[in-house]
Amino acid sequence: MTETRIDRRFAALKREGRAGLVTFVTAGDPNYDTSLEILKGLPGAGADVIELGMPFSDPMADGPSIQAASLRALQGGQNMHKTLQMVRDFRAEDDETPIVLMGYYNPIYVYGVDAFVQDALSAGVDGLIVVDVPPEEDEELCLPAMQAGLNFIRLATPTTDERRLPKVLANTSGFVYYVSIAGITGTGAPDAAKVQAHVGRIKAKTDLPVAVGFGIKTPEQALALSKGAEAVVVGSALVNTIAQNLEDGRAVARTRDEVLKLVGSLGEALRQPEKAAAL
Repeated sequence: MTETRIDRRFAALKREGRAGLVTFVTAGDPNYDTSLEILKGLPGAGADVIELGMPFSDPMADGPSIQAASLRALQGGQNMHKTLQMVRDFRAEDDETPIVLMGYYNPIYVYGVDAFVQDALSAGVDGLIVVDVPPEEDEELCLPAMQAGLNFIRLATPTTDERRLPKVLANTSGFVYYVSIAGITGTGAPDAAKVQAHVGRIKAKTDLPVAVGFGIKTPEQALALSKGAEAVVVGSALVNTIAQNLEDGRAVARTRDEVLKLVGSLGEALRQPEKAAAL
């Protein structure tokens, strides 16, 4: 594969000697315009990589927060065409920040795999995380995506054992997403020491960067879980912030501002760990 924005961003983070911040938001939540404003504001607030959720009616690996975000987006008329348009709108102003589309296979299947891969690439997407397509089905989406130039990012979990890990890593590129807790998104709090041990186990098998996600809500947690990893992923906390700053279900001025404020505090913790550790 040729070098991608994801490769370049992780190389830059390595030069800076710090872990990156990967932020997740759902495309179209709470509406297209506000979602796009948030998306455009993320890099300036401190996001190094953006995961953009593809709304789906049955997000089985996601907890109540991201399920609700998908529902808000779908009720607002969000679909795959609009999600790809959102990436195009973002790329009109930012050609450097990596964007990873994250979600489930059903909307991609309905769109058509070949058409989706080409449209995603031309829109400016850099990678895919599709949680319900296992390595045994790589020919379905993973290989066509990688051959076109998209990174295909796999999830490893606390239950991914030594026999399974090589299969998970076989066609992974960009980075490995380590799920820090067993369960759905937004539930539980990860144990930093255990996470560090699992990350070390993964890094013994691959040279790819490892990003740790699930359950990270505060700057202090982000800093603690960044040890030994190349990035941390924050999603449910941002989605919750959107939900908590709606009035009668509608976006207001503070909706965007509060999300970007949280991203700023998370990013600062990773950029200035001494300051965060003193809090």
